[in-house]
Amino acid sequence: MTAIEVTDLHKSYRAASGRVPVFQGLSFAVGQGHSLALTGPSGSGKSTLLNILCGLEPADTGVVKLLGEDACLRSPDDWADLRRGRIGVVFQDSNLMPALTLEENVRLRADLAGQPFGPVLDWLERLGLAGLEQRYPDQVSGGQRQRAALAMVFAMAPDLILADEPTGSLDRHTASAVADELFRWQRHRGCTLVLATHDLSLADRCDQRLDLATGS
Repeated sequence: MTAIEVTDLHKSYRAASGRVPVFQGLSFAVGQGHSLALTGPSGSGKSTLLNILCGLEPADTGVVKLLGEDACLRSPDDWADLRRGRIGVVFQDSNLMPALTLEENVRLRADLAGQPFGPVLDWLERLGLAGLEQRYPDQVSGGQRQRAALAMVFAMAPDLILADEPTGSLDRHTASAVADELFRWQRHRGCTLVLATHDLSLADRCDQRLDLATGS
């Protein structure tokens, strides 16, 4: 089964000098349970593509089939439902709710996805956050917030994970441990993973790589 199929995708932005193209006829596919690394220099469109795949940004033209359906035909409410239950997104800025503790953020994500609360503390511990559960996002480091964001995704048990530089704010040792946990969980669950990264050693762990600078 194909989890993601993108055909002839075009995307550009308006600038003072005119339209600036990001994608011109991009096509690729990812099988269910497989992993894809998006690579390329800053400005090549990695974050833009992830935003298109989770419905936060529209493409200009092209077809995006996601989890068996034509994503281009979905309404904003449909996209919100997908992100709530079937698509886990890890943003570069972690996207935690500042008024909730780390544990409450993870529990809320599990609840919205209809998943049990049981494994929440376990995920926080496995990601190196034991003892920090009752702290608020502004009371922990950027790397710890990023790990909490991953715990949120694991707790919701999605069919697809979209991760934007998931280890970018972590030191080398912690990044390696978190990457191990990410790939272990992805393979155990059989979910699909798309991650944007500048770390080529992380990209090499994926089943496929797509360099957005070259389109291949």
